[in-house]
Amino acid sequence: MAFQQGLSGLNGASKAIDVISNNVANTSTIGFKSAQTKFNDVYAAALNGAAAGVQVGIGVNVGAVAQLFNQGNITPTGNPLDLAINGNGFFRVQQPGGTISYTRNGQFEIDKNGYIVNSAGYRLQGYPANSLGVILPATPTDIYLNTADLQPKQTESVKMGINLDSRQTVPTVPFTSTAAAPLPDPLSYNSSTSVSIFDSLGNSHIYTMYFVKSGGGTWDMHTSVDGAVTTGPTPLAFDSSGTLTTAMPIAMTATIAASFGAVSPISFDLDFTGTTQYGSAFGINRQVQDGYASGRLSGVTIAQDGTLQGRYSNGQSKILGQTVLASFANPNGLLSLGQNLWGESPESGQPLVGSPGSGSLGLVQAGAVEESNVDITAALVDLITQQRSYQANSQSIKTQDQILQTLVNLR
Repeated sequence: MAFQQGLSGLNGASKAIDVISNNVANTSTIGFKSAQTKFNDVYAAALNGAAAGVQVGIGVNVGAVAQLFNQGNITPTGNPLDLAINGNGFFRVQQPGGTISYTRNGQFEIDKNGYIVNSAGYRLQGYPANSLGVILPATPTDIYLNTADLQPKQTESVKMGINLDSRQTVPTVPFTSTAAAPLPDPLSYNSSTSVSIFDSLGNSHIYTMYFVKSGGGTWDMHTSVDGAVTTGPTPLAFDSSGTLTTAMPIAMTATIAASFGAVSPISFDLDFTGTTQYGSAFGINRQVQDGYASGRLSGVTIAQDGTLQGRYSNGQSKILGQTVLASFANPNGLLSLGQNLWGESPESGQPLVGSPGSGSLGLVQAGAVEESNVDITAALVDLITQQRSYQANSQSIKTQDQILQTLVNLR
């Protein structure tokens, strides 16, 4: 039986060398998971059983080639679309019109159609976002980056926080503004400030506010748009502690020139909550408005939970989608498909799909990739070990051959 035993040993060592060599060859393959050969001893079966303690094995066979899904090192790349999984899970990708596959290789890019794809053209899948940037966690679909311009938003709210100097006196020059002289006399008001507001087409307009003290603790506000004739007055009032008592917000309108072609007048709420009248210089501590011009997509950032956020040239941002991860009860049951891809099988179980960081799923790190988890030093040592095993099994076959030759030579 030594021939059979030695031959099985040769086959086993050869298979192990194949596995180790494949590990070594993929040392630089992003997302690669090393494999390990598992051996089983072999004994002859007998119908009447076998006596314990006298059985002799008839060799070895390869029981399984198991992949090791331990974490690989995460290396920054600088490419914002490169993704590394820190923890459990696989990216879900799909060939256009094809089947679903899974990968740990997060080297992605945008194709000519606006989809996020890997080097083989498989599209990254995730949850889409609606027009308001709200994630819709339904069935995962191909992630599409809409490169259309972000539509402008008309100003609907302006929030101001200022301090009006209580030491100021009532101006002696009347506040006037006419078409011939739209800018009021600086002696006719105490302080002024401006804020940009946006019309329905995203055009920016300068909205100026002039503050005129009318008495102890009372002020009037006049306004103008783009230096045109001012409107007002709108009263403001403060109590003896300098706190604003006028109800907020104030409904305001701003008339713009017809040449802009936008909706006019612009209606918005002006909120002075937090404005004070203290004995200190005029100052602005808050100025916020919610309108903006149109913008073009200038970049994409991806958060740890897989959320894709588009950055636009107008300074705005918008949620564009969210990548998902999938986990399996038995990752070793996955089918290796090549190109850093795995496929679902009955042995792997069905995938559990969710957003990164949910359940047992890991997080994603943008601008980085997960390196191969092959330990090259250990692989080379294992290669030497299997080489010695191959040589030893060859020697057992040689020894059996010599024994048989001795028997043949008997006379």
